[in-house]
Amino acid sequence: MSWPNPFYRSTPHTRNAWGYRFEWTDEHLTPEASEPLKYSCDTLADDCLDILNELSPPASRSVLPRNRERAVEQDQKESADSPAPARDLYALLRDNADSNERLKQMWTQVNAVPDWVDWDQIERGQDTFYRYGGAAITGLAFQSLLGGMGAARVTETLARTGGFSPKVARGRLFETTQHILQCTKDIKSMQPGGDGWASTIRVRLLHAAVRKRILKLAKAKPEYYSVEMFGVPINDLDAIGTIAVFSSSLIWMSFPRQGIWLRKQEIDDYIALWRYIAYVIGAPHEYVATSSKAKAMMESLFYNEGMLATVSVVFWRSLTTIEVRPNEMGALLANNIIKSIENEPPTYESSDMLSASARWLNGNALSDALNIPRPGLYYWVLMAGQCIFLAGMSYIYRSVPSWDKKKVASLKKILWMIVVESKWGLNNKHATFDFQYVPEYSTLTELHEGKGPQIQRSRIEMRNLKAFFAGAAILVVVSWCGWKVTSGIVHLSAKLFW
Repeated sequence: MSWPNPFYRSTPHTRNAWGYRFEWTDEHLTPEASEPLKYSCDTLADDCLDILNELSPPASRSVLPRNRERAVEQDQKESADSPAPARDLYALLRDNADSNERLKQMWTQVNAVPDWVDWDQIERGQDTFYRYGGAAITGLAFQSLLGGMGAARVTETLARTGGFSPKVARGRLFETTQHILQCTKDIKSMQPGGDGWASTIRVRLLHAAVRKRILKLAKAKPEYYSVEMFGVPINDLDAIGTIAVFSSSLIWMSFPRQGIWLRKQEIDDYIALWRYIAYVIGAPHEYVATSSKAKAMMESLFYNEGMLATVSVVFWRSLTTIEVRPNEMGALLANNIIKSIENEPPTYESSDMLSASARWLNGNALSDALNIPRPGLYYWVLMAGQCIFLAGMSYIYRSVPSWDKKKVASLKKILWMIVVESKWGLNNKHATFDFQYVPEYSTLTELHEGKGPQIQRSRIEMRNLKAFFAGAAILVVVSWCGWKVTSGIVHLSAKLFW
């Protein structure tokens, strides 16, 4: 939830998008200016993918993505008996870069470090993520990803991959988090040849594979996907938006809504890190060249997408009998994300607690549009307690440099262990971001039922409850002390002047 500011004065340039208020400036992107970005994309990656597919054709798949839940269990049994190595597009690009001009062009581009890259600043940006690790993970999951399902145009691409049913969505969350952890691990990880750098290239080629597959299906069957309405799948505007939700949204929306405000240097450093990631992944990085540009781009997308989504649905329905409901699809995907992680290790958080997290970070207006259930007052109390705990720990540790350094180093190990090494995470199987969820005409993510009542009590929820009462107790004590001091001053003044 956004904190009310009684001193905010609206101007003719004030804009409001789903409860987020800001001032429109010359750095913001109008809907007309953003329109061409919907029809441009990373053509270099597209060309390279075609060449790599010729060098090493992808394995044929007999299982449709909509049946992926059953296929996952079957694949696990088969891989235990005769494991087959996954195709690594990054390794193919690296090993064959000199065999083709386009491959060489892409390999040269990703290996060339721009002049604006300051490795010390990139490293500080990586540390910023772990300095606020708990709040960052919460924000990325419930505001950046789940809240991002409100962008109707983007969900049309996601739904066609068939990879957001509850069982599969949980794995995709862990894979995405693995990529983030690799990009923030250390400075060597993001330098050419590092794990984070290589994973970013893999994701870039994965985006090309999804884009080309959907366009191929749409060419043969136009009603499958409308390029005119939604733009090219995973276009330049989508790429900019992805960078924004992992960086700008975290800084100016997720963190403040959890009671955390970054220092200017931290903001500049974190934006610099994601600008370099944008460069490697093939996104137009000039739109996040500075902190002010990155903030303006985030606000432009948040405002324009929210405004255009409604208009486009009405316009499309007036032209065709095909019923396209982007808002409903976004709600379906958002609820599937909640269902995929409810009552699951390591946190075992209930559906109500997850819904409270989503509503706290996205606001009731957007959450209602996504059909996120409304939890009871108890879970709002738990979420308030979580914010008290995370904000308090963040401010305490960052105030002492030696504590801050130990916390950053410790959290790097803990998050990697939970996400990658643990049996409930990726089980020590590093994601290579191969083309697992292949779009087909019959593929469309469906809504699934929840897992039922909470089986195991969540330690996180109990911690949040304790934090709330501790915060409330501290507030009462401080208020009482303030009242006593004020009363003493008033009495003393009365004796002196009367």
